[in-house]
Amino acid sequence: MPKIVVLPGDGVGPEVTDCAVAVLTRISQERDLDFTFQYDLVGGAAIDRYGVPLREETLDLCRCSDAVLLGAVGGPQWDSTDPTAPHPEEALLGLRKGLGLFANLRPVRLFPDLIAASPLKKEVVEGTDIVVVRELTGDVYFGEKGREKKNSSEVAFDTMIYSREEVERIVRVAFDIARKRNKRLTSVDKANILESSRLWREVTNAVAQEYPQVKLVHLYVDNAAMQLVLNPRQFDVVVTSNLFGDILSDEAAILTGSIGMLPSASLGGKMFGLYEPVHGSAPDLAGKDVANPMAAILSAALMLRFSFDLDHEARVIEQAVEKIIEKGYRTQDIYTPGTTLVGTRETCSLVIENMNLP
Repeated sequence: MPKIVVLPGDGVGPEVTDCAVAVLTRISQERDLDFTFQYDLVGGAAIDRYGVPLREETLDLCRCSDAVLLGAVGGPQWDSTDPTAPHPEEALLGLRKGLGLFANLRPVRLFPDLIAASPLKKEVVEGTDIVVVRELTGDVYFGEKGREKKNSSEVAFDTMIYSREEVERIVRVAFDIARKRNKRLTSVDKANILESSRLWREVTNAVAQEYPQVKLVHLYVDNAAMQLVLNPRQFDVVVTSNLFGDILSDEAAILTGSIGMLPSASLGGKMFGLYEPVHGSAPDLAGKDVANPMAAILSAALMLRFSFDLDHEARVIEQAVEKIIEKGYRTQDIYTPGTTLVGTRETCSLVIENMNLP
């Protein structure tokens, strides 16, 4: 009996995860998969209830599951510059570290019928189809950090650190994905300045010898950021470190016109993964039935593909999403004159209605 832990989180998180669960439930019923869903609190909701953004009990629940579906965390009521105060975002780092999730995959595909929603010109962005592979458990987010007095002044530091093994395992994931796609991999670093990036490039070049069919290109992160908006079609699979990946994946996401359309998968060993929409908690939209649930629904499709080896069922969901986009249905974030404005719940119903499960 496959077990899925659902962590709705804050803001619009509960609304969009409800949609993803509804889609998964329909798949489960049609395919007699008998999915079970267990719920728990993370982020601001957990701070309000338990005083911490992520409990050890929640981690244990996730460790005993087959996959995790996450909504979003955060909101202005929990914002604080006090380093000792609990922050909702700490739940994300805790989940990644506690569950051994080292590879974040962010597909960035521009649906043909949403070209008008992109901030870039059609001739620039048309045909964009990228997978950003971001390392999740190293870099400045997990290196030594702190504050201290130095020469009568307060200084703060965050240590950017990587081991050879950490780089090797994420680069292998990226090469494997590139080999199954268009056999092009771009590795992004800052090897002209940073010692950790020099190790990154050295290890990437070594692993590349095992994948002669994949063309490897190196870019410095500042150039990569520029190239993403100048010519996004040059990219197929992009692999990079935690910090650079955090920035570049959000930049790439906006190429599609709305981060409300983009899913993500964070993978660990074997087939276990955590799946979440790229967008944030959008507290100003919460409870208004206007949030775009597509990213959460497409994250559920990634779950079926990577954690349950159900590629056909994943494609059924993805095709249903594309079908309702083609029919002109739009949530407010991707709405343009001449299309049909729909809310969160209606979007979910339309996806389910358009799933072709013979």
